[in-house]
Amino acid sequence: MRTSIAPAPAPPAAAALVLAVLASACGAGEYDIVIQGGRVMDPESGLDAVMNVGVRNGRIEAVTEDPLDGARTIDASGLVVAPGFIDLHEHGQTEEAYALMVADGVTSAFELEVGTGDVTAWYAEREGGQIVNYGVSIGHIPVRMIVMDDPGDFLPSGPGGHGAASDAQIAEMARRIGEGLAQGAVAVGFGTAYTPAATMAEIETMFRVAAEHDASAHIHVRGGPRGLAETIETAARANVPLHVVHANSSGGAQTTEFLQVIERARADGQDVTTEAYPYEAGMTEIESALFDDWETWTNDQFNNYQWVATGERLTRETFGRYRADGGTVIIHSRTEEMTLAAISSPLTMIASDGFIENGRGHPRTSGSYAKVLGRYVREQGVVELMDALRRMSLEPARRLEARVPSMRDKGRIRVGADADITIFDPASVIDRSTYMDATITSLGIEYVLVNGVPVVDGGELVQGARPGRAVRAGR
Repeated sequence: MRTSIAPAPAPPAAAALVLAVLASACGAGEYDIVIQGGRVMDPESGLDAVMNVGVRNGRIEAVTEDPLDGARTIDASGLVVAPGFIDLHEHGQTEEAYALMVADGVTSAFELEVGTGDVTAWYAEREGGQIVNYGVSIGHIPVRMIVMDDPGDFLPSGPGGHGAASDAQIAEMARRIGEGLAQGAVAVGFGTAYTPAATMAEIETMFRVAAEHDASAHIHVRGGPRGLAETIETAARANVPLHVVHANSSGGAQTTEFLQVIERARADGQDVTTEAYPYEAGMTEIESALFDDWETWTNDQFNNYQWVATGERLTRETFGRYRADGGTVIIHSRTEEMTLAAISSPLTMIASDGFIENGRGHPRTSGSYAKVLGRYVREQGVVELMDALRRMSLEPARRLEARVPSMRDKGRIRVGADADITIFDPASVIDRSTYMDATITSLGIEYVLVNGVPVVDGGELVQGARPGRAVRAGR
C-alpha cells in the first residue's frame, strides 16, 4: 500500500538549473520508461523534489518537472526515487542471494572482503548477465589459501590461516594479487582476523601491490581499535586507500572508539572509509581462526552461537562437533547500542556482509537497507533520509571510482547516469527477514531498475530478468 508523504522541499537553485538545462538538452521523444511524480532524491546534487525521470537505453536521460512521454510510465507519487543501493560487502554472489538483494533495493553487489583467488574464472561463472550488477576483489585470503595449500573452502582452516609464509610464498601471493588486478578485479580484499599468522609486513607487501594499481584495500581487521590503528599506519606507509569492513562487528563493545580511530585518520588526511550493517548478530564459518580459543570458553558462551542449518543454539558439545564438520554460525554477541553507534555515525556506509545458501543464512542479506530506512530513518529518526541514501549509494560508488571509472555513473540520479534506480515507500519500508528465516523479502521496495530494466515491479520480483552487468576495472 502506498502512503502519501509531505511535499518535498524545492531543489536547490543551482541543482534545479543544471537539471533543467540537461533535461532540455537530451531532446524530446518517447522514453523507454518514465518515472512520474516521485520524490527524486540525489545525494550528489542535493536535489530533493517531486520530478519526472526519463529512462532510455539503460541511462537516465531526463530529470525534470516537465511532462514526459514513455513506452511505460511508473506512477511514483508518494514514493522516493533514489539511486540504486550499492553493497560493497556481499558474500552471497549467487542467483538465490541476488534475488533477495534486489528486493531490498540493491542494484550492484560486490564481494570485496574475501574476494576470489581467480578473477577471470569468477566473472566467467556469471557471464550472460545477472539480476544485479556484480564485481569482485582479488583476495589475500583465497590467494594465501592457494599458495599455502590450505584445505578450507571459503575461509582458511589450516596453513592459510595459521602458517607463517616464507619470503618466496609472500612473493607468490603478491604476484597473484597483481595478476588478479590486471584481470580487472575492482579492489583487493583482506581478512587479517582470519589469517592470524600473516604478519603486518606481509600485509604491507600486498597493500603496496594494491596501491600500484590504484586499488582500494577492503579489510576485516583483527585486534579491535588497537589492531585498526596498526592497520591504518600500515596503509599510510603503503599509500593505499583503505576501507574497513563492518565497523560494528570489528568494533563490538568498542565501536565508538573504533570509529574514533578512523575519524582521526581522516582528519589527518588519510583515505580511510568504513561500513556497518544494522544487526546485532554476525555470521561466519565455524571452523575459522576466529574461534581457535573455543575450548577455553565458559559453557554459557556457547548459547550465543546459532547453527545456521538448523537454527539451534549451541552447546560445548555441538559447537565442537559442528566445528569439526565446518559450516556457518550466527553469533549473537552485540547489543542494539553498539549497532546504533555504528549506524548513526556519518562515517559508515551501509553494507550487508550478507550470505545465504539453500534458503539458510543471515537476515542482513535480505533486509539491511530496508531496516536502515524503516527503523533508523523513519521510526527512530537517528539518520536523515538523504544521509542514509548517500551512505547506501553515492559513497560506495565513490569508494571504487579511482580504479573503476564506470562507478562515476552509479549512485546518482542525474542525466547521463546509469538507470540503476530504487523506488520505495518511505512510510512502509522495513525489513521482515529473521534469524530463523532469512528469505523473507523486505516490505516497501516497490520498483527497482537495473540498467533501465525493472527487476522489482510493483513490489514483485521480475522472473527471468538479467540486466545486471559485470563491474570490472579496465584491463
